[in-house]
Amino acid sequence: MTSPDLSALLNREQAQAELFDLLRIPSVSADPTRGADMARAAEFLRAKLAALGFAARVDATAGHPVVYAEHLQAPGKPTVLIYGHYDVQPEAPLEEWVTPPFEPTVRDGRIYARGSTDDKGQAYAHVKGAELLLSQGELPVNVKFLLEGEEEIGSPNLEAYLREHAAELKADVILISDGSRFAPDVPTITYGVRGLSYVEIHVQGANRDLHSGSYGGAAPNPINALCEIIARLKDDQGRVTIPGFYDGIDELTEDERQMWASLPHSDEDFAGSIGVPSLPGEAGYSTLERLWGRPTLDVNGIWGGYQGEGSKTVIAAKAGAKVSMRLVPGQDPERITGLIADYVPKIAPAGVSAKVVPHHGGRPFKFDLNSPFNKAANRALKRVYGREAVFARTGGSIPIVAAFNDILQAPVLFVDLGLNEDAPHSPNESFAVQDYFNGILTSAYLLQELGQ
Repeated sequence: MTSPDLSALLNREQAQAELFDLLRIPSVSADPTRGADMARAAEFLRAKLAALGFAARVDATAGHPVVYAEHLQAPGKPTVLIYGHYDVQPEAPLEEWVTPPFEPTVRDGRIYARGSTDDKGQAYAHVKGAELLLSQGELPVNVKFLLEGEEEIGSPNLEAYLREHAAELKADVILISDGSRFAPDVPTITYGVRGLSYVEIHVQGANRDLHSGSYGGAAPNPINALCEIIARLKDDQGRVTIPGFYDGIDELTEDERQMWASLPHSDEDFAGSIGVPSLPGEAGYSTLERLWGRPTLDVNGIWGGYQGEGSKTVIAAKAGAKVSMRLVPGQDPERITGLIADYVPKIAPAGVSAKVVPHHGGRPFKFDLNSPFNKAANRALKRVYGREAVFARTGGSIPIVAAFNDILQAPVLFVDLGLNEDAPHSPNESFAVQDYFNGILTSAYLLQELGQ
């Protein structure tokens, strides 16, 4: 029998204090000097889950460790594998933080700290949700936790871990909370994620930096050339110009377009929330369609030449850019990476050479809107928010979903607890205190509903 009101049983002060202890650990997976902090965060989670009665351990990988825990005391009931990550993005630029990134601070009802929403706050809400149920008896389902330490660097060692432990990780559904709801008062079930192809473009000119007076007007300029290459990657309608880029993609259905058009979205408010006057993008598609259901190409970083104080009149020998392409169902990241690698050298201006250096990627996925797991999640969310959930896709990418699909062969259920305004990956990342508490209740109610 389900508890009539788990909210009254939640010790909010204790739940917040425990999250703060986890947020104080600077578990930055990209920083090789933070290895001890990564191990400390993993041990924090192992110890907490063990204290709750889980069989919990820290498993080594070729990189940062994985925390695995299981509580299998519900024979005949479904098994739920809860995935999250305890690693966080680097805190730079430090000067833009109002308060220290690893000293959690509450301002205006929000917890400010690196990792507060991505993903420590959301993952730990599930730990506390299980604890809340255990305080009233046994769990209504079998629960396994898989908490990794390399999501922010592309999960390079998790696939090998999944293959090695596939039998142990077997589950009926994989539950993930690592993203954003549609709006503050709108519970959301995410049924699709975009894929990713991430590359660098390297442009080479002369064999050394050149004096711009002695060589300007005659020598090729790699920075100028790079700008030309970038400009030619999209046309004036916002479409990517790489030949074959759109081949085979799954077009949005009319039902999806109508469903998203009915959501309480305002382009004006969205633009205002990020401080821009307008929202450019691919012609013929709404903002939500461009965010969730269309592929993109964006320059994420650019370098070349002198960037210090004052002037230095040189023509740089080389320049480069980092480029991410978000992909939709029907696009294969390896194929897209190959297409841009073929295209960039062909559009490089005379006098320079250009090449593409591939980085990590991930496949796009879309899930069944009408699965029993989505229906259970909708019931749980309604108990917390008092209204039906909306169904959305996310513009982000979670590359490990492909491995879950291929290796564990279990459906994925996304019940995101954060918001875009939480500013994940940015200075002053935050997580609303109430969203954290609602996440704990959502987790507990969801496990109950899945047990039905």
